[in-house]
Amino acid sequence: MNKNKSIITGAFVAAFMLCSCSDSFLNVTNPTGEPLEEYYVNDATLNEALTSAYAPLHWPDWDGTAYNDLTVDAEIMGDDFWVGGSSITDNQHWHKLFNFEGDGNNTLATLWTDFYSGIKRCNDVIKYCSWGGGTEANRISYELQARLLRVYYYNILWHYYGNVPFYLENLSLPYTAPQLTADEIYAQLLPELEDIINSEGLPLRWASSESGRVSQAMAYMLYAEMVMYQNDTQRYSTALAYMKKIIDSPDYSLNPDYANLWEESGEWCAESIFEINYDDNNAQRDWGDAAKNAGGSVLPTLISPNGWPGSDDWAAGLDGWGFLPLRLETRDMFLEGDVRRDATVWDVTGITYTDRYQDTHLWLKKYRPTSDNCKDSPASKNLNYNNNKRIYRYAETLLNAAELLILTNGSATDALNYLNQVRTRAGLTGYDVCNIDNILNERHLEFCGEGKRYFDLVRTGNAATVLVPDTYGYRTNSWTPSKKYIPLAQSELDADPTLKQNDY
Repeated sequence: MNKNKSIITGAFVAAFMLCSCSDSFLNVTNPTGEPLEEYYVNDATLNEALTSAYAPLHWPDWDGTAYNDLTVDAEIMGDDFWVGGSSITDNQHWHKLFNFEGDGNNTLATLWTDFYSGIKRCNDVIKYCSWGGGTEANRISYELQARLLRVYYYNILWHYYGNVPFYLENLSLPYTAPQLTADEIYAQLLPELEDIINSEGLPLRWASSESGRVSQAMAYMLYAEMVMYQNDTQRYSTALAYMKKIIDSPDYSLNPDYANLWEESGEWCAESIFEINYDDNNAQRDWGDAAKNAGGSVLPTLISPNGWPGSDDWAAGLDGWGFLPLRLETRDMFLEGDVRRDATVWDVTGITYTDRYQDTHLWLKKYRPTSDNCKDSPASKNLNYNNNKRIYRYAETLLNAAELLILTNGSATDALNYLNQVRTRAGLTGYDVCNIDNILNERHLEFCGEGKRYFDLVRTGNAATVLVPDTYGYRTNSWTPSKKYIPLAQSELDADPTLKQNDY
């Protein structure tokens, strides 16, 4: 497993931690003024451009403008957490989206900027690689990584906004691109993703020294996620075949210890297919220049108690901001003996601190803060926790495969086996039958707090019956199909009058 994470710095305004201990991958230098055609001519400078393309993965939690961590963004629209914060006006856009009443001034505005920046940088890498510099093997790898990253960035935009501008070459004046419908975006992305996968130019798993790069297995997971969200029945068999490739590989397996998945020692374990690396060692991320320096994550600060007195491996003075308190009902959905409950729920009942809005004294343990996880940062410790963000895990591969087998009338025996591998790892007795309800229940328990629940409810048609007003008076509106795609930011509409606002 990968225990050490290093920071790549370079010529670009933000850097990204891709790996831990490969010195050659860390040597990034500044451009010295040469024309681009004379600069991007070797492996080192092409890798530098690729590093810049990875950088926006880091930005959403805090990009210097807004807090839009992807975990919080997804979970506040689901049914497992409250929004929290100091009041209903603290990060008001989250509260508005939670209640399905967002608008152009209350939406996830910075995700648009962050990930279109990523798309632009990916396009740059692809263009530079076409010039023929560097070794052929590295050039092919860099281009494939950039293309896969670009699909991932579009995938996030597609999930949230649906109808977005689409381009595969960087824009020139007047810097506008046609806004495609969500279905058109999907129709553009899937052939591109299929071409990347069919090239077989990326390893199924990178060596530990390269952990953080997108891989063939990550491409398989992204493919299954998109196909299942689109309910694209024609591609279910292909998605299932990709899941089986991961299952049949010795590179991936369940971590026997579920709680260890969320510890630093569990990062990039055999269960991990893709994570976003964060590091506190020499982390320079700080107020005023959050997007200019690489470093740690602010997520643990966002989702932890305010006015912490100092206990449970978290020192007084580090503090939290009280967002994303976990609902009592979420804790209670776990059966007695399910090890995932204590690994997911940080129960601080009985500890006195400053209660904030919607506080339940229950918090998400998977990304909870500890003093050890930010101790090495010389900058703001609140911004520099080293908790990696888990994106795809082998447990999801198994549950995807089980669901796809059911949906394609495949082997019920195999589906039950995959489902129960996840179930019994949690310390519970396996199911007697594998059906969609049992699979979705297991996904709910397994991925609580990982940003998947809301999208599962939407894709399975359950959102309208689950995401309804609660008994506490916090959520007063119900989800409807028009809420599938959140509003585009008014600033983007003002900048490009050709854009059409989503019917929200």
